[in-house]
Amino acid sequence: MKSVIFTLKDRFHSFRWGGWSLVSLYLSLFSGIVVGLQYDLTDPYYSVAALDLLVPHGEFFRSVHFYSSQAFFLFGCAHLVATYSKTEDYSFQEWVLLICSLVAGLLLLFTGYILRADSTGFAAGMIAESIIKTIPLIGNTLNTLFFAVSDWGMQRVYVHHVITLDLFWLMLAWNHLRRYRVRVADHIPLLCVTLVFCVMVAAPVEPDKLGTTYIAGPWFFLGLQELLRYLHPLFAGVIFPAAFLVALLYAQSGRKHLRLLLSLIYGWLVVYAILTVIASVR
Repeated sequence: MKSVIFTLKDRFHSFRWGGWSLVSLYLSLFSGIVVGLQYDLTDPYYSVAALDLLVPHGEFFRSVHFYSSQAFFLFGCAHLVATYSKTEDYSFQEWVLLICSLVAGLLLLFTGYILRADSTGFAAGMIAESIIKTIPLIGNTLNTLFFAVSDWGMQRVYVHHVITLDLFWLMLAWNHLRRYRVRVADHIPLLCVTLVFCVMVAAPVEPDKLGTTYIAGPWFFLGLQELLRYLHPLFAGVIFPAAFLVALLYAQSGRKHLRLLLSLIYGWLVVYAILTVIASVR
């Protein structure tokens, strides 16, 4: 049994997760240009639907943008796990920047969901507004700066998705990216699999669900959405994820109290996974 576990572990570490993540990012950026040129802030849902129906190969480019963005984040997380033992050589500042770059990547995914402006995107945007407003003293200001979907529509979310978060991620990951060189030609199989998958499976877009009282958010948001049913938004939407982030920031390999921090992180992930499963079958 132990030999099987070690074999799987070695196999996992042998994959080029970091290269796959960057190649997926390139695909996301390229397809995002095509999608962004067709996006209309005055009628976002119609522009998304029209992209699929009226723009030549529009559905394909939207699918490439959607799935490559998911792959970019997931491969990035796998890269962190696979190279975790090497982070002992990083300074604490470098480690913090890398963790924050994952947060920026997650926010890019989240704002992308909101910009779809379908039932899932709209629900995610309104829930985000209600959560951020519960932060004492600065909640309304933060909402005005970053979301304000109910007041300004998709304007602020679009700017942050297209410009602010991209630049923020690049600044955070720049020192890490300078250490590596990724040749797209070395990842042709990944490109082919991604493109073929996008031809066969269209990216989701959900029309308004009239009469529906529960609308599921993005897959990574389901656990938090479920937790909101039991706790105040400040605890479920701010303190609970913040506790995970703080533990992760101090869980660099080689630091003190590492076992305790990793136990907290694993426990948090288990709880969140259970909440996600409950929300997905609701």
